[in-house]
Amino acid sequence: MAARARDEHARYARPSKHGSRPRTKQRPDHADAVTGLVVGVDRGRYTLVVDDGGPDEREVLAMKARELSRTRTVVGDLVDVVGDTSGLPGTLARIVRIQDRSSTLRRTADDTDPYERIVVANADQLVVVTALARPEPRTGMIDRCVVAAYDAGMDVLLCLTKADLASPDVLRALYEPLGVEVVVTRRDDAASVEEVRERLVGLRSVLVGHSGVGKSTLINALVPDAARATGVVNDVTGRGRHTSTSAVALRLPVTAGGSDVEHDGWVIDTPGVRSFGLAHVEVEHLLAAFEDLDEVAAECPRGCTHLDDAPDCALDEWVAGSDETARAARAARLASFRRLLTARTSAD
Repeated sequence: MAARARDEHARYARPSKHGSRPRTKQRPDHADAVTGLVVGVDRGRYTLVVDDGGPDEREVLAMKARELSRTRTVVGDLVDVVGDTSGLPGTLARIVRIQDRSSTLRRTADDTDPYERIVVANADQLVVVTALARPEPRTGMIDRCVVAAYDAGMDVLLCLTKADLASPDVLRALYEPLGVEVVVTRRDDAASVEEVRERLVGLRSVLVGHSGVGKSTLINALVPDAARATGVVNDVTGRGRHTSTSAVALRLPVTAGGSDVEHDGWVIDTPGVRSFGLAHVEVEHLLAAFEDLDEVAAECPRGCTHLDDAPDCALDEWVAGSDETARAARAARLASFRRLLTARTSAD
C-alpha cells in the first residue's frame, strides 16, 4: 500500500496521546526505598517514623504512589518510601510499597455489612478498655472485641477502669477462663496505671473502647506528652462523647531505673466505637483460638454450628464423657466459647 500523502494541514495535527513508545507494566524496584511505620493518617497524608529505633529516627510526611491509590494504608503499616525522607518542614515523600502484615484487626459496621474496615495493622495485642461504672460495662461489646482479636491472631488484654466505683470480680470471672488477661485501674490509684504499662512494654498495643470509659485518660497517663482530649460522661444517658477522631500510634515511654526514660513499645489510640460488627469472622477462625475445642470439633458432623442446639455436636460429648472433676471445667470452657460464637451472630 502506498504511503499516505501529507497535506498542508498535517503540520497542525496533534501528536498521538500515547506516542509511539510501547507501553510496559514493568515498575521500578525502588531499591533505595527506606522503611517507615505509619503512625498517623490525615486526609491522604501519612505520618511515618523512619529508622525505627535508630539514632537517625525521624518523622516523615508522605503520600501514596498512584499505583497504591486503591490500597488501604492504616496506622501500624510498615511501608517503603522514596523521595525526600529527611523529615524537614515542607518535604513530602512517596509510599511505594506496603509490607506484608503480621496481623490485621478488622471490624464491620454490623453483622450483615460485607465491607470490612481495617482498624489497625501489625498490632500484637488488643486492649479492650471497659469502665466498671459510668458507663455500665457491656459484655456483648467485650465479647465481640475478643472474637475480632482472636480472628486477627492477636492477644487480648481486658483493662477495667473506674474500679473505685464498682467491683471487677464479675467480669474477671467471665473472661479469665477464656484466656483473657485482666488488669484493673482506679482513678484514685496512680500505681494501677503502672500495672497496665508493664503489660504493654515491648509490644504494639491497640486500645479500643466505648466513649466515656476512660481510654484517653489512660493514654495520657501512659504517654504524658500525648495530650489526648478527654470528655465527660452524660449524667442522663450514662454515655460519653467521642474525643478521639482518628487512630494514632504513640511511643510508650518506660522509666528505667527510676530516672532515665527509654522508649519501648507503641500504644495505638482509636476513636470510640458504638458497635463492632463481625461479618468477616469465620467460625473456624474463632474455633482455632480454642486449641482443645478445635481438636474435638474435628469429630463433629459436617455443617455443625457448635451451638447449644447443634445435633450430635462432639463438643457436648466431650463434656459428658469426662469424669465429674473435669466435667465442670470442660462445661465452663465450652460455655465461654459458645458465648463468643453467639456474639459473632447477634446484635450487641
